[in-house]
Amino acid sequence: MSTHPPVPARRSAPLWQRLLLTPWMFVLLLWLGVISLVYNLAAFVLLPLLSDTRGAAVGRAGIAYGYRLFWACAQASGLMRIDAKALDALNADPQGLIIAANHPSMADALLIGARLPRTVCIMKASLVDNIFLGAGARLARYIANDSPRQMIRAAVESLRGGGHLVLFPEGTRTEPAAGPRGLNPFRPGITLIALKAQAPIQTVIIETDSPYLGKGWPIWRLAPIPIVFRLRLGQRFEPDPHHDALLQRLEDYFRHELAAGAPR
Repeated sequence: MSTHPPVPARRSAPLWQRLLLTPWMFVLLLWLGVISLVYNLAAFVLLPLLSDTRGAAVGRAGIAYGYRLFWACAQASGLMRIDAKALDALNADPQGLIIAANHPSMADALLIGARLPRTVCIMKASLVDNIFLGAGARLARYIANDSPRQMIRAAVESLRGGGHLVLFPEGTRTEPAAGPRGLNPFRPGITLIALKAQAPIQTVIIETDSPYLGKGWPIWRLAPIPIVFRLRLGQRFEPDPHHDALLQRLEDYFRHELAAGAPR
């Protein structure tokens, strides 16, 4: 039997609340766009003024607290229920960590980043170079994925500097056919980075009963509300010279945890 309680079941909101929250969701998304634009304008000004170390700290913290405010507003309105406080314990650990999570929705990185101000993300090179979005990513010293060799080198340097490198071993959001507690096969890379950086892999289990922002779900399409997410800490894996075998153990662990936490 599972030692973890299942994610709390979503109780459907009454009709009047759904009618109010549908336009509120669009207001929140518009507000998020405005916040992102303002942040990137500020980052553009700060980029030449701050050192790499100071700029990374300021940029990552700005992203974290901006998203934390956004999620707080979504929860206060009744649109979402998020339980991610378990991640706060990682902030007291000074060492670099790879944060490995399953990937049910497009919100996953934002949920993790809101709790961990040292978050480092790997992004599409086109976004890092984007004139409207790139300044914030460059200030936070996020990593572009255009060159695998340079990406791994930058990831290792970030981990050695105490960063929380967020990686989704599935490589993309979980396919809908896998089910709400399914998993895509893991892709290589994460355990090799752990080995090169000699950084542990801290697993994070993301549980949700909502299809919102899952693969194939448009951002403007509202799911049944409230939308529920729970993030909990899982097992920590040490780097292993047999990194391919470690990748399989990591995938097996996630499959077991997701199945064990399913509602009964």
